[in-house]
Amino acid sequence: INPAITGIENYTDIKAGYRNQWTGLAGAPVTMYFTAHTPLGNKFIQGDPMSQPANGEDPMSRSYVQDYQAAPAHHGLGFSVVSDKAGPITQSNYNISYAYHLGLSSNLNLSVGVAAGLASINLNTSQITLENSLDPAIANGNTNQFKPDLGLGIWAYSAQYFVGISAQQVLPQTLYFSSNSTYNQSKTVPHYFATAGVKLFLAEDVTLLPSVMFKYVKPVPSTFDLNLKMAFQDKFWIGGSYRRNDAFAAMAGINVGSFFNLGYAYDFTTSNLNTVSNGTHEIILGIMLNLVILLLPVKFYADKRSIVLQFFP
Repeated sequence: INPAITGIENYTDIKAGYRNQWTGLAGAPVTMYFTAHTPLGNKFIQGDPMSQPANGEDPMSRSYVQDYQAAPAHHGLGFSVVSDKAGPITQSNYNISYAYHLGLSSNLNLSVGVAAGLASINLNTSQITLENSLDPAIANGNTNQFKPDLGLGIWAYSAQYFVGISAQQVLPQTLYFSSNSTYNQSKTVPHYFATAGVKLFLAEDVTLLPSVMFKYVKPVPSTFDLNLKMAFQDKFWIGGSYRRNDAFAAMAGINVGSFFNLGYAYDFTTSNLNTVSNGTHEIILGIMLNLVILLLPVKFYADKRSIVLQFFP
């Protein structure tokens, strides 16, 4: 949602997810995604309240917050592949993301990020039953299109709180499913997000993480998510979420050492679709690699300087 978090950790973060929405309803949305991002620069202490345990640290402990120091200025680089299928339409987004992180004070960071790539929109006409088989709205039209995709974001964070704003599909695009321009009314529109959260301590190694996310997509009414997560040391967490006029969700996750984590969420539909939906399932698999790409200046030839990549296991 926000490219500014690219490289926010002090490890390489890889995630894969699958979301099956409104199970039992034919043509309901299905989302699959894969993301990976890594910091570029000097090693530093990870610093976002949602961080996972890595390198022997427990970001859910009170002592971690007390000892926290803002990360030095560094870059982040990542990429993502997201596929959304709803009925006969499948949209796939392929993006490369970049972020720059800057320490504003001893315990506060600010990052700005951009994600750019391509969006593929496919209309499977074989899944559409028409009253008129020669309907000019889709007859002889393009069923697969590629459009430029751009996302922007800004993120302020410390070890105890975060706040950010972002936009996706910044470049509106017209979709052509027919060779007749009269029917070319489909368009992509920007999506806007605002997010904030804080870490509260119940004990040394037990924390509450309340957060909120607002979403605005014109002309759809704005909506929001209210989330609450309780984490126990660096072992596991449970939580819940409420999405306005849509669903309640129950969530849980487990961290296996400093390498692997697994999360699951189930949404209880509260909208009018609850009579035909059996809920929504989402599963997320995460891998954390103790890998930082260092940007080191080296001298060569006539005192010219170059940038090299050095990998540390």
